[in-house]
Amino acid sequence: MSEEFQVPELSDDPSPDERAQYVIMRLEQFIREGRTFAEGMSFKIWQAMAKVEIAIAIAEAELGQQKEEAVTKRLLFTFAAALVTVGFWGTAVSLHKVGYLVGGIVCGVSGLALMGVAGEWRFRKWNKSRNAVKRRKSLARIESINRRIKRLESDLEKEEKRLKDKIKKIVSAAG
Repeated sequence: MSEEFQVPELSDDPSPDERAQYVIMRLEQFIREGRTFAEGMSFKIWQAMAKVEIAIAIAEAELGQQKEEAVTKRLLFTFAAALVTVGFWGTAVSLHKVGYLVGGIVCGVSGLALMGVAGEWRFRKWNKSRNAVKRRKSLARIESINRRIKRLESDLEKEEKRLKDKIKKIVSAAG
């Protein structure tokens, strides 16, 4: 992870690169939390954790796609129903089979239902964009913390080496 984290372009859904970056950070977290002072994490444990994390990322991507398809289908169905309703009642009004007020009310309700579903669709898009921005900011903070931890680990190793050299000098001077 020598390269710095760059905030990707704004998108509604996380891109494969963003998902991969998240999985990499989670795996790095597993390694950091799972190792002991003297040795690293067991490869089998790391492999099992990696498999679970990758499976979760793939499942979330598929679930997001399915939800988006359901919303799109609902919008298309509502649009078609509203057009049919307006066409039918407009024809009935134009043939003087129904009063203007009743036809207008039915067409108005149909239009409001269509606007409601379209509004939900736009709200979902806005909410996804907002969540994507929050995810990017969180990933950037995590990457910043990882860089600081790496720098602190390096500083601690240098300090350890310096103290060991100092102890050797004291022991050799005393003995």
